[in-house]
Amino acid sequence: MPLQKLQFKPGINRDVTSLSNEGGWVDCDKIRFRLGYPEKLGGWAKYGGNQYLGSVRSLHNWIALDGSNYLGLGSHLKYYIEEGGTLNDITPVRASAGAGNVTFEANYQISLSAISALFTFGETVTGGTSGATARVTKNITNTGILVAITSISGTFQVAETVTGGTSGSTGTVSALAYSNIVSVQDVNHGAVENDFVIFSGTDSLGGNVTDTILDAEHQITNVEDSGNYEIQVSVTATASDTGNGNTSVTADAEYQINVGLDSMVGGTGWGSSTYGRGTWGSGSSVTTTTELRLWSEDNFGEDLLINPTDAGIYYWDKGTGLSARAVELSAATTGAASGTKTSVPQVAKQILVSDTDRHVIAFGCDGLGASSSDTQGDGIQDPLLIRFSSQENPIDWWPTSTNTAGDLIIGSGSQFVQALETKREILVWTDASLHSMRFIGPPYTFGITQLASNTTIMSPNSAVATEDFVFWMGLDNFYVYAGQTQQLDCPVKDKVFQNFNFAQADKVFAGVNSEYNEVFWFYPSDDNSLANNGDGQNDKYVVYNYKDKIWYFGDLARTAWLDRGVRTYPIAVQGGYIYNHEFGYDADGAVMDSFIESAPMDLDDGDRFTLVTKLIPDITFNGSTTISTPQATFTIKARNNPGANYLSTSAGVATRTAVVPVEEYTEQLNLRARGRSFAFRIDSSSLGSKWKLGTPRVDIRPDGRR
Repeated sequence: MPLQKLQFKPGINRDVTSLSNEGGWVDCDKIRFRLGYPEKLGGWAKYGGNQYLGSVRSLHNWIALDGSNYLGLGSHLKYYIEEGGTLNDITPVRASAGAGNVTFEANYQISLSAISALFTFGETVTGGTSGATARVTKNITNTGILVAITSISGTFQVAETVTGGTSGSTGTVSALAYSNIVSVQDVNHGAVENDFVIFSGTDSLGGNVTDTILDAEHQITNVEDSGNYEIQVSVTATASDTGNGNTSVTADAEYQINVGLDSMVGGTGWGSSTYGRGTWGSGSSVTTTTELRLWSEDNFGEDLLINPTDAGIYYWDKGTGLSARAVELSAATTGAASGTKTSVPQVAKQILVSDTDRHVIAFGCDGLGASSSDTQGDGIQDPLLIRFSSQENPIDWWPTSTNTAGDLIIGSGSQFVQALETKREILVWTDASLHSMRFIGPPYTFGITQLASNTTIMSPNSAVATEDFVFWMGLDNFYVYAGQTQQLDCPVKDKVFQNFNFAQADKVFAGVNSEYNEVFWFYPSDDNSLANNGDGQNDKYVVYNYKDKIWYFGDLARTAWLDRGVRTYPIAVQGGYIYNHEFGYDADGAVMDSFIESAPMDLDDGDRFTLVTKLIPDITFNGSTTISTPQATFTIKARNNPGANYLSTSAGVATRTAVVPVEEYTEQLNLRARGRSFAFRIDSSSLGSKWKLGTPRVDIRPDGRR
């Protein structure tokens, strides 16, 4: 028989059976379609050498008047501004202890055996033989065999029994060692576990723990109570470390804003928040949607406004430099925030600056203060309240007859989820509806109209705008808004939502790759959930090509994405690093595996067996690096029935051998696969390889009925 062309419909279809999808593609990873044909996705490489702390779920790029190219990054631990590859920590300070109000104690670790029960935090343990005493700061292991102690009086002895003064628990001492843990005493510090604190003006404890060691930024490793917590230092204490670090009565502490959670935790009670939140012995009011640390931000001119979800609004003044931290907007005294403050929101779910009319808008925020003289709002958060400042003034929020400040109430839904500015309007999503917010001028300034009801949205970052379209992921569908709201036909819907970790839904992040007309959604799969021994983070993506109206998907861990604009490449973040995407065809210098596989095909509706003996590749490796040997593996897989496994597989490698005067590669592959139907697959695992598939041909012939 003559050679037959293998021609396939563009895009992936996983929502029909394999037999129904004959002539289509069913599986892929790190590919895209251009002009109807599959090709390898672009690669990525690290940008800059600095590593950020936490999981970044917010990216914002803007240019200052002097041409400085800034990138804002908000993680669950910090907020940074990157410039020139350097990360600058501008995380706001929450409180200061005041000089002389902080003291320190070196910690020790006592190893115990024959534990009767866990010791209680803060209780005094006493040695039965030595009479030595110490205060318990932490059970380092759940079994209680390693206990952190401080305020030691006397010398414990190996093999003696220690007894807890409150719990009555007992244990036998097996070893006592100095530690690199330091206890800090500060009344009403307000810190939670993993918070950051900067000490200054301290004194040496007398040994290895010097003032140079203490006068630095530290992360709080354990919160004992409202007046005590622990840090870990870079040295191990000695017997000489008996001081309190505040001999000069000058020790001070600056506490950065409380960190957020890296994963959503359902329910209330024990285990539903980070240690140190709430009062001792109390449950937790953590909800499944508000405690994951997300940020919103926007530039006001060349300055920056930032807002951790369900917290305050902070202001970074470009004029103060990258070494300055953001300041609470209601307390800022420089730049655009130097005037009189009125009813500045204390809490909001999201902020943005309206580009056309220069109002700062707070969504899901608290109400006005009691009077026009109040600098802050009332602190009572309304999840459906929208407030906006006066035009060109980020600190004037009290409405008067001479300004344009005001507020709106969203008319449906139970809480605000996301706002997104487009060319013509600001789209506002609640958990059940979509609204349009438009500038209408005085006296009302803004108006709001409902566009759709019974419309869901997956997360505060799952909607994105490009050209004249807005796309978003709902709880079980994908949507588009282009003057009216429509569900998108999605032939990979089951692939996405049947393996979706809904417990971590707020981690979904949508991003545009405008060069290729693509919308990416990065999402956490159920396969990667904590319950399935994963890390609960985003590990997969799904793509909608809005020009060709096709879908594809793959595996890639990314927590946030930003399309190219004033920067050359799209930017994404993961694991402490910023990555330039569409950069080469490798995974940060390593091989980037890619593949695509078709649905099975047959002859005469599968009535007869077929034998595939030869494949003529049609592929181009244009774009591959000069140091690589580009190649791709072509595989034919045969089976007898749609419900059967593949019984016969034959593969061959096509390798590029020349590029001038014309591109040359392996001319034909001799294969042998027999079955009633066969599937085609191409994959590539070579460094620097870029491939694009054309229309390969196969030698396929009838081979009997059994």
